[in-house]
Amino acid sequence: MRLTKLEHATLVLEKSGRRLVIDPGTFTAPLADATGTVAIVVTHEHPDHWTPEQLSRVLAQSPGIPIFAPAGVAAAVAAAGSTAEFDITVVEAGDEFTVEPFTLKFFGAKHAVIHESMPVIDNVGVLVNDVLYYPGDSYTIPEGVDVDVLAAPVGAPWLKIGDAMDFVLAVAPKRSFATHDMTLSAAGKGMGGDRLKWATEQGGGEYFPLAAGDSLDL
Repeated sequence: MRLTKLEHATLVLEKSGRRLVIDPGTFTAPLADATGTVAIVVTHEHPDHWTPEQLSRVLAQSPGIPIFAPAGVAAAVAAAGSTAEFDITVVEAGDEFTVEPFTLKFFGAKHAVIHESMPVIDNVGVLVNDVLYYPGDSYTIPEGVDVDVLAAPVGAPWLKIGDAMDFVLAVAPKRSFATHDMTLSAAGKGMGGDRLKWATEQGGGEYFPLAAGDSLDL
């Protein structure tokens, strides 16, 4: 299975000629090639993780595929008037689905707190093929899972780098890379990556400084 990191929070997994797209949002360039996509995962409703336009681009190339997302996303899709176009399968912690060749296991329930004045929305983390864990915008730890590869958020309005480091330390992945990074300057990405690298290495893991467009074989 091959992982490709796109801008910000978008990930594409490829296996046996088929693709899984995760969180195609506003900070990601339009997905030019989404042929062979069998499913989309949207972790939560914020537009940097999904837009109707991004979903429509994928569906135009791979029609009729399911979109796995929490209830908050389904409500946002309905509010946007897109329910007829998008086939949303609502998921929550403990759910598991197989869309060959991908197995999806979901964890957690809520987005990390941005500020007490802002409502806390639905968010799910996803474990793909028992290999890659991506928490969305949360520090949800997948209890009972020995994480091989962790997609670790590095920059966000809700994120303090010390908390992100503690999250990596708690998960103790064998490999990690930074995601959710378009809110940072080049210097900020480098500094944050160095902190996540240190945290990964404390558990004996290896950090990969992936830029947009870089791939990693899982």
